[in-house]
Amino acid sequence: MLDGPDRGDARNRTTINGDGSVIGDHSQSKVIKDSTIIEKMIIEASEPSHPYQIPRPPKDFKDRDKELDDILAAIEAGTEIIALRGIGGVGKTDLALVLAGRLKEHYSDSQLFLDMLGTRSSSLKPVEAMAQVVRAYRPETRMPDDSNEMRGLYLSVLANRHALLLVDNAASREQVEPLLPPEGCIMLITSRQRFALPGMKTVDLDVLPEADACNLLIANASRIGEHAKEMAELCGYLPLALRNASSVLAENIDVGVMEYLRRLQDAKKRLDLVDASFSLSYDLLSLDKRELWCMLSVFPADFDRAGATAVWNMEPDEAAEALSELVKWSLVNFLSSPGSEEGRYRLHDLARLFASARQSEESKAIVHKRHAAYYKELLSTANSLYEKGGSSIQAGLALFDREQMNIKGGQAWAEGQIGKAKEISRQRVPVFRLCEDYSAAGVYVLDLRLHPAEKIGWFEASLRAARALKDRNAEGVHLGNLGLAYADLGDARKAIEYYEQQLVIAHEIGDRKGDGNALGNLGNAYADLGDVRKAIDYYEQALEIDREIVDRRGEGTDLGNLGVAYKNLGDAKKSIEYYEQALEIAREIGNRMGEGNALGNLGIAYYLLGDTKKAIEYYEQVLTINREIGDRRNEGNTLGNLGIAYAALGDAKKAIVYYEQQLKLTQEIGDRRGEGNALWNMSLALHNLDKPSEAIKKAESALQIYKQIESPAAARVKQQLAEWRK
Repeated sequence: MLDGPDRGDARNRTTINGDGSVIGDHSQSKVIKDSTIIEKMIIEASEPSHPYQIPRPPKDFKDRDKELDDILAAIEAGTEIIALRGIGGVGKTDLALVLAGRLKEHYSDSQLFLDMLGTRSSSLKPVEAMAQVVRAYRPETRMPDDSNEMRGLYLSVLANRHALLLVDNAASREQVEPLLPPEGCIMLITSRQRFALPGMKTVDLDVLPEADACNLLIANASRIGEHAKEMAELCGYLPLALRNASSVLAENIDVGVMEYLRRLQDAKKRLDLVDASFSLSYDLLSLDKRELWCMLSVFPADFDRAGATAVWNMEPDEAAEALSELVKWSLVNFLSSPGSEEGRYRLHDLARLFASARQSEESKAIVHKRHAAYYKELLSTANSLYEKGGSSIQAGLALFDREQMNIKGGQAWAEGQIGKAKEISRQRVPVFRLCEDYSAAGVYVLDLRLHPAEKIGWFEASLRAARALKDRNAEGVHLGNLGLAYADLGDARKAIEYYEQQLVIAHEIGDRKGDGNALGNLGNAYADLGDVRKAIDYYEQALEIDREIVDRRGEGTDLGNLGVAYKNLGDAKKSIEYYEQALEIAREIGNRMGEGNALGNLGIAYYLLGDTKKAIEYYEQVLTINREIGDRRNEGNTLGNLGIAYAALGDAKKAIVYYEQQLKLTQEIGDRRGEGNALWNMSLALHNLDKPSEAIKKAESALQIYKQIESPAAARVKQQLAEWRK
């Protein structure tokens, strides 16, 4: 076969005439006179070759079955351009190699591999890529200088073929579009950047599912074994990080698995697994985009466009454009919302570490303050929606649930600033105020969404900030909230300590609303301790104040509390009068939680009057409201009441089903009183089913809890246990 022309030195160029003679610089060329040999060589040179350039996929490739099935179905339906897109290290090329292997029989003419060098500052030009394809078929062909001629030559060598082109690491649509092959060929594209081409199916790759990530780790280093789940989580389920981490253990037999896990707890060590890969994308960004991306590391979880706009302190349209650019480069993932064009954004955990590591401390402080301030206001909005009642309740709770991680992240940062400060200066006042405002801004929503122990942490931080600011009104509010949180944990005596401090401050500053709140809560605490008469005295004082200041929500609460107190005294009819007044107010102001409480209390009252079926009707209404507004504590109480009602009807088995639901829920939320009630009532039902040993075991567990929270029910349980043991 003839060598192709050497275009680097014109003196070596030879040309063959039709008669077989050679013209040019004869001193540098060998003259071939046998025309038969020449014709044979020309024919051989013109015959098409069948290049197979695509390497085998990695042996540790794991699953991606759903993506493979979707892509193969699209190809079967006629799609000929497939783009695999995602963050660096997510496994785009690996999946493309697997696809190429699956498609090899259908595209047997040839399989071509083009590395477009898209993560380099100087990526491969389209004409250079086309030249690679042409040379794969006709290595002797001289490449034209004109791009249009090159495109024509490229299409001609692929015409009437079933070829597969793997275009790896593409930089942009402009780089790939000229390479679109003729009909009958298929093109697989991998890229970190999002772009669109006519007829192209785009598959956005995410990290591996947990099970697949664990399998990949164990496939590379079997000794990881039972620690695979923890290691996969530390690697963010990113294939590149998983492969690098498992390789360390495979190659370094003297490094223990537990030792390496300990090292990976260090953010810098985890970042080492992917640093080079992320750097390729980062280095291609403009300086301003780098800074904006690094600022997004403030988000602990996903976020919306408004959050990014607030953190960047930009105009919405500018922020939208910047986010789109970062999404195009796969440095930010876009999570679409079902049935809407709007969605949320997210950085991979390791990308967040990478971005944060490249941000100055000064920039971090500014961004964290913006983030915390924005999400404090968002928490306040969620709380205001909840207070409006009606359909706004669900809107408020949904808003909190959607932004919960960001709200908690903002509060944690503000609390951390309070802890660092040795003294408060004028410059520090806004940060202290921010921390103080967090718990006050969302008091109703937080009551439904935070565990009591978590609420205590928030309220204690706010109390420290309020005292540093010498804000007596806020100090009283936070003391009252702390009392409520301890009451939820079943510690009535600790709650009383906080309520009494709140009452002192309210008297001191003339805060009548604070007076009413403190008095009502003191009544609840004494009721929990079994001192009903003292509780009624506090409730009546609170009711007088709330009517005086026209606090309808507070008035409804006081009436409900009085109803409970009279129920505890055995006066069910009087309790019903109070409950019905409380129900009327709750419905008037749209207070769904208050409505649920009143309905539940009415159910209890009718149960005590012997009308169990009517009681169940009320409980079922309450359960619907509890689940609608996400009130898990009262949901547990209602499940317990339904159990009691069915036990009274003689259906002990159905009663136990409700008690078991109550027990599980109360254990999840840390409601010790509710947990004790569920265990105690379950023991009674088991005893009725003639299961004495199981009944005693449940009652003993209930007694232990009742003693810990100083519940008056402890004496009754202790007495019953003594009788059963006889």
